[in-house]
Amino acid sequence: MLFITILMVGNYFSAQDTTKVSQALKSVAKLKKAVDKNDNKGVADAYVGMANDYYSQGNYAKSEEYLIKAKNLYQNLNDKKNLEIVTRRLAQSQERQNKITPAISNYNMAAEISYSTKSRAVNSNDAARLSSPAPEVRAEAIQNNINLSKKENEQADVAAGYSQLADINIQQKDVAKAEENLNAAYRISKKEAPQQALEINQKLANLYVENKNFDKAIEAKKKVLKEDFVKENSQEKVNQIQELADIYIKKNDPKEAVDLLKNAYGIALDKGHTLEAQKSVKKLDSLYAISGNVDASVQLYRDFLGKLPNLVSKDRSLVDNKILEDTEQRISQLEKEKELKDELIRKKNVFNYGLIGALIVLIGLVIFIFRTLKKVQIKNKKIVLQSLRREMNPHFIFNSLNSVNHFIATNNELEANQYLTKFSKLMRGVMENSTDDFIPFQQELDLLQNYLALEKTRFADKFDYEIDVDESLNLQSLQVPGMLVQPFLENAIWHGLRYRTEKGFLKLSFEKSEQHLNIIIEDNGIGIEESKKQKTQHQK
Repeated sequence: MLFITILMVGNYFSAQDTTKVSQALKSVAKLKKAVDKNDNKGVADAYVGMANDYYSQGNYAKSEEYLIKAKNLYQNLNDKKNLEIVTRRLAQSQERQNKITPAISNYNMAAEISYSTKSRAVNSNDAARLSSPAPEVRAEAIQNNINLSKKENEQADVAAGYSQLADINIQQKDVAKAEENLNAAYRISKKEAPQQALEINQKLANLYVENKNFDKAIEAKKKVLKEDFVKENSQEKVNQIQELADIYIKKNDPKEAVDLLKNAYGIALDKGHTLEAQKSVKKLDSLYAISGNVDASVQLYRDFLGKLPNLVSKDRSLVDNKILEDTEQRISQLEKEKELKDELIRKKNVFNYGLIGALIVLIGLVIFIFRTLKKVQIKNKKIVLQSLRREMNPHFIFNSLNSVNHFIATNNELEANQYLTKFSKLMRGVMENSTDDFIPFQQELDLLQNYLALEKTRFADKFDYEIDVDESLNLQSLQVPGMLVQPFLENAIWHGLRYRTEKGFLKLSFEKSEQHLNIIIEDNGIGIEESKKQKTQHQK
């Protein structure tokens, strides 16, 4: 029962190197800093860092998870450069998990948004490599990528290309060519990417085993055991010894396999690798069972159970896994915190946009009301002018006809004819402009000139007049209300000048003052009060 419990623990906790814990803690610190600043690009960059760590550790599923999150953020930020890089890495993670369809889609997307001809070609070649059923087409695409990677001195990509060519060679049953390409890939990757080198070495060993070439498989495994990146990593060393033992088992050499597994078991006990020790015990137990050596099997289990407490106490991976588990929870909390902040920002933006919209509507309404009032004011002024004109014209016509009547009554036909001629000319001008609210200033001057000439004829001995116009005034472009001044002139003549015993004087002046037109009527009549006294009751 105790052994079964340890087995379950071992399956739950994978042995981890403290470097992984250090990387995870740094990534969480970077993520927290970005979340606190609400820096979406910083959050995406932190996800990419975590994804690359998992990718280098061979945990492609976890790498894919964080790359998808980073990709979504870069898309929202419209960061096409980083989006291209992440999309390609996502395709590679999916390809490693044999998720071919989404991998092809992401390779194609990376090609579409590529900034350089080289990256566009590399991604297009990878998409063609996965989607084409023809080995020749796939091999050509891979070779193109190898050539491009060599030009850029990207050795890890060159090694990956040779490994891909080996897959095609294996499919075509060309073992010699597959062996050549895998050896080339291994030589390059062991310097640049140890994890990749281990995967390529395993692929090479599997190729030899499948073709019953056990000696070469053993040679390949012994070769990798001599590499520094294996010798310096006790956990990986135990794994490689166990894989070498598996080859001896397939070769039907159980004695050598037992010796190797005992060696692996000893290293695991010494370095505190619980899972690897349990795995070695299980393999040894199987070999003892085949040979019928029950005593050796029992002794092995007793030894394992006796050393188990000390083994667990030395197993750093259990602590590391707990730290990593807590780290994952912390990442989840930070993601929830970010979602909450994003939601608050979204609500704040909605409120702000709503407020801005309301202000725009209010400003628009104020402008509309102001313009409407302005139009009403202008319309009212026009109505006043029209009303004044309607008042003025009948009064003026009545007075003029009275004057004609006066000339006829005094048997002065010549004066009556002259007066009627001037009056008809004036009335024609008034009628022509009767439909216009404003007329050119020159036309107004002509009408006023005709009017004063009429009144001069009527009251020949009562006054002289003068019209003075500012030279800066444009007589054609300036617009004024028609016959607006006439009633004031009429009042000056009829109620002031006509009652003088001596000849009076009337002066009409037009002066420009900035944006205004000043109209001045000066006369030396008897004045309003004196005029009222001289009116008859009928006139009043």
